[in-house]
Amino acid sequence: MQSEAIETTATPTDYNKSALRSGIIDGFKQALPIIVGFIPVGFTFGVLATKNGLPGHLTVLMSFLVFAGSSQFVAVSLFAASMSPITIIITTFIVNLRHLLMSAAIAPHLSQISLSRKLLFGFQLIDESFAIHMANIDRNNFGETQAITVNCIAHFCWTAGTLLGVCGSHLITDIKPLGFDYALPAMFMVLLIWQVKSNMHAIVALVSAGAAIGLYLAGAEQLCVIIASIIGATAGVFLCNIRKKQS
Repeated sequence: MQSEAIETTATPTDYNKSALRSGIIDGFKQALPIIVGFIPVGFTFGVLATKNGLPGHLTVLMSFLVFAGSSQFVAVSLFAASMSPITIIITTFIVNLRHLLMSAAIAPHLSQISLSRKLLFGFQLIDESFAIHMANIDRNNFGETQAITVNCIAHFCWTAGTLLGVCGSHLITDIKPLGFDYALPAMFMVLLIWQVKSNMHAIVALVSAGAAIGLYLAGAEQLCVIIASIIGATAGVFLCNIRKKQS
């Protein structure tokens, strides 16, 4: 009887392995919209970059090291227009300023993670994974393994999609008929729906979207996302304060 009890008693190692497995599986399930969206969009980037004169190996390396879809598309368009390197660097920096806001929002929830893992997490943090992480934080379901799994899957899919685009670029003359340009907006819509749980969330989403569209039409093409994010966040704080006073 004693030996049977010893055999059936779970050890801390078993719990750790179970938690690790659970976190990976949960992260993979949550990354499914990213998988569906990033492969075709990465493919599109690979084709466009190659057709605009960027060498294939540098295109794939760019996706792996930069890992920022919007700024990569901007960089390729500037490269095709024969802009100077300093212009490309400054423009892509401005496009990516929103990452400062995302990092600031999620940093308090990473206090228990080691510095090396924080650096990896920060390097792989993008709009899509940020949306998933914040939704998990709201549900008290945020875990290190789960979060890093989402980030790594997104990173892999983006790089793999780019590689496929580079390899298949000679077979495609025009991407528009394939409809790949709709994959990224569709993915963002899915991620947005996951996060809307109340009327306040819907109002903030509409305010942010309206501000982004208005700023884009007004000519602030590079700054519209970060300014709209600030406007939306301000509206959210304002609505939260009103709700607290009413309660």
